[in-house]
Amino acid sequence: MPIVMRAHVSSTSGARRVWGKQCEEEEVGVAGVGAKMCGSLHQRLQDYLSERRSNRTRLVTKDGRCNIEYGNIKYSKHLSFLADFWTTVVEISLIWYWIARDNGDLTWQNPSEDHSPCVDNVVGLTTAFLYSLETQTTIGYGGRAITPTCPGAVAVIIIQSLIGAIINCFIDMAVICPKNGALCLSIRVANLRKSLMIGSNIYGKLLRTRNTADGETIIMDQVNIDFMMDAGKDNLFFVTPLTLYHVIDKSSPFFEMAVDTLHKQEFELVVFLDGTAESTSSSCQVRTSFIPQEIMWGYNYLPIISRSKEGKYRVDFSNFSKVVPVATAHCPYCFHNIKGHHHFAKTGHDNPGFEVIDLSEHPSVTKL
Repeated sequence: MPIVMRAHVSSTSGARRVWGKQCEEEEVGVAGVGAKMCGSLHQRLQDYLSERRSNRTRLVTKDGRCNIEYGNIKYSKHLSFLADFWTTVVEISLIWYWIARDNGDLTWQNPSEDHSPCVDNVVGLTTAFLYSLETQTTIGYGGRAITPTCPGAVAVIIIQSLIGAIINCFIDMAVICPKNGALCLSIRVANLRKSLMIGSNIYGKLLRTRNTADGETIIMDQVNIDFMMDAGKDNLFFVTPLTLYHVIDKSSPFFEMAVDTLHKQEFELVVFLDGTAESTSSSCQVRTSFIPQEIMWGYNYLPIISRSKEGKYRVDFSNFSKVVPVATAHCPYCFHNIKGHHHFAKTGHDNPGFEVIDLSEHPSVTKL
């Protein structure tokens, strides 16, 4: 019996040890599952935040809107309505409605049969809106037309026609400086409307007087000047101000000029920007010109694009026309042929407000 009891006790102790070991393994297993679940939730949270940050900081959203805002635009408070086509049409249509009401042209005012309206067939708010839309887009269906009865109406249609042409702005000064291993003449242009310019392309013409080998003097001789960006020169993505450049190589008419002879030249550089307004599908052209005194040798534009903490790309127009001196060759020949006569600036220019993003965390990517 004592032996049996010892055997029984021994068996019981072994069972307890086995049961205790199973409990420990189950506890470890539960803890492992919990840790695994916590790790999975943490990873999902990180992926969600990364995806949200990526979507918030994208330039163009999935529905085609541009995630960008303009700041420090001169006279923006007074001319802010020009920034959007829809707002412009609606607000000016209210002006047309007020003109018709002031002249007694509206239907509810019961004008007489011999009444002379300011605008034919503008008899209410809807027709005033349609007339404003036709004027802004230069459609002109013919059913509504202005009359010489009201001088105020004539002034409004002139102003609205001019507003339709205020789309882009060029910088006042061009610059010459090194860019991507070449000496370039650069200009900056901006689209002040919220609607895009599609199919945009830019080109230039150099107008000057030239004497031929035969002794003939050609007044206003035209030479093509090609402008481009790093991505090309056609179909510009005109969502932010662009800096376009002309490479001064041996085929460029600027190759024979130098920093001390540039302002003694007699020429005019005419720059053209062609495009189509996204909101109206109407073609338009904006142009400007630069004379030698408006070209700055050895300068570069300050950066104007940054990104806010909210994730929006921001254009600071206070720096739109500002330049900074950079080390530049004395002449294109020196730049291409004489070693040591061209130096590139080693220091950059701080862009206040630009947010540094940590790219160490990558969101999950599904390969198609």
